Amino acid sequence: MIVLVLLTTTLLLAWLGLEDFVHDLTFAGRLTGAVLLVVSFTTLVGAAAVLDHYIRQTFPYSGLVALIGTFAALLTNAMLLAQTVKNGDSVFYPTVFGALTAGSACAVFAVWRTSVAIPAPKRVAAAVLVSSVIAIANFGYQNLYQPFQRQTRPLITLSMGKPVLSKDRTAFAVPVDITLRNHGDTGFYVLSTEVHAMGKRVPLSPKDRLRQQWRTDAEQWRTEVNPLSRREIHQPGELVEAKPWMPEGNWVESNDTFATRVVVQLPMDTPYDQVAIYATASLARKDRLVLQPPLDFVAYSWGREKAPGWVKAQQQSDRDSLIYRARVHENNAIDERTRDPRFVTVYWTFGPHGASVRSSITRKGEENREPSPRELLEQFSRYGLVDLFTGPVERTLWDIKKQR
Repeated sequence: MIVLVLLTTTLLLAWLGLEDFVHDLTFAGRLTGAVLLVVSFTTLVGAAAVLDHYIRQTFPYSGLVALIGTFAALLTNAMLLAQTVKNGDSVFYPTVFGALTAGSACAVFAVWRTSVAIPAPKRVAAAVLVSSVIAIANFGYQNLYQPFQRQTRPLITLSMGKPVLSKDRTAFAVPVDITLRNHGDTGFYVLSTEVHAMGKRVPLSPKDRLRQQWRTDAEQWRTEVNPLSRREIHQPGELVEAKPWMPEGNWVESNDTFATRVVVQLPMDTPYDQVAIYATASLARKDRLVLQPPLDFVAYSWGREKAPGWVKAQQQSDRDSLIYRARVHENNAIDERTRDPRFVTVYWTFGPHGASVRSSITRKGEENREPSPRELLEQFSRYGLVDLFTGPVERTLWDIKKQR
């Protein structure tokens, strides 16, 4: 029984450890893979020592090696059991590691009962204690600290250039420069981006506005933020133009910069007094997931697949959506094997009063289920999802319109 437990543990740890050591996305994950490979070698040697200790007894310290091997199996199986119960969706792996943990505990007790001779017991105890602390510390860093460490956030900046008149002076164009700067040490997948221009009518009141009108302006902050003004009467903005500004599924590496320019065109007789530019981006950290390309377009919200209610509630009910989807893989072998397949779904939404992008990572078939606040927090933490917003960057149109 002891040999069976140790050999099964050896095979599982070597399999998971090799995958983590070769393919994990973080240094801590690869270190975990190396530790699992070392433990798998220890349990393999422990299995050979068990046979010698109980049968041939040719090596005087085979009992001690067997005890170390069974204890290493117990500690590792227990930690893997905790991780698969905490993060996994499968019932199979917690059952396997639960059985191996119980078997390893019995093995430690069985070997200990044979009155194992331990030379320099204080040194052996210190070595076991130090290795156990290192293993537990690495496990805690990988599974407790790292998921909740401070997020790195790239920065989007907007700037509007000098307007250009058309040859017949019936229209004008405003160039808009967009820059994405990633000053962190982590690269990001670009799930989706959008930039949109809003035209705003801002007539001036001939006299000071009443306090009740200020209160009405403040009440509108729930849907659109406008300044409280003594004379300006801000009306809801209207969408002039919206477009992506970076290809979906692309990425921006650490300490990298992406810059582009878009152009917003309006007729000279436009009724708007101001134009406001907004830009957003939905990103995911490259050290938290593997995005299986491509990020495919799958449906229109007015076609065979509707945007879920939670997307409409967080945006506006009158918006339509373009829906994109791709398979994602976990950043370590243990979670990849013990969790159900996940898919990222991106909603590129637009309507008369604006545009935006939203993304979520769920199991297949659960795209329409509204996640709880706790699930959202776990989702953003686990996969490093980041939503960036910038704007409004505004300019008046009076200087342009007077050139007609």
